[in-house]
Amino acid sequence: MNLNGMTLIVGLLVAVCASACSPDPEPQSPYVNAAEVCEGLFAGDLEKTVEAVADATSFKRRPGGGMNRLVETIEKEYASGRNWSPGGDLCELAAEGSRSYEETVLRFHLYAPHDVNYPGSAEGERRFSLGKEAIANVRSAGIYFECVSPRLDGSKNRPARIYGGLSKAHDRGASLENVMDNLEVIHFASLAVAEKLECEGDAGLPQKLDPGLRQLPPVSRPAEIDS
Repeated sequence: MNLNGMTLIVGLLVAVCASACSPDPEPQSPYVNAAEVCEGLFAGDLEKTVEAVADATSFKRRPGGGMNRLVETIEKEYASGRNWSPGGDLCELAAEGSRSYEETVLRFHLYAPHDVNYPGSAEGERRFSLGKEAIANVRSAGIYFECVSPRLDGSKNRPARIYGGLSKAHDRGASLENVMDNLEVIHFASLAVAEKLECEGDAGLPQKLDPGLRQLPPVSRPAEIDS
């Protein structure tokens, strides 16, 4: 056997050993921390807030791509011309050990015009001047905003009405600080959706939530007229 043949055989043996003898990669953990949940959306300043809202430091790992799927859903539902649509989930803040009905969820959909300034409030609910309107209580928060975007054909004349909601937050007490934590999480998620949709002026949402955000008075139900 010539030198070239020997070199080839040695090379093949080295390659086979490199693939067969290398240790198996460690299996991926089924859990992530607050910096990794929701595709890393909250990494940085909001990690502690997310932990407080979901009452957890470890979260179930979920498949990625939620933002892209959500934006595609909003685009299709807007193009349909419907007044309202079911939308979809952005992600879940699913605490380790939690059951599906306990998971904190971030969900977005197209809302009908009469949903804003709707009369009557849930117990402990506060209204804020954010977007078209924001509402929050100890277990939930939501923001109504309008989006004009080149990705939404016709939105110059008919802005997309989008609602972002956070549900099933952990009950930490009805203080304003806790309510604002819920609102801060859905505000940040709404801003990310507005940026992904290329909404003009980020749909009027500020980059950071002002802790002194102006509260709005509750909207009263019209008085009933006795017949």
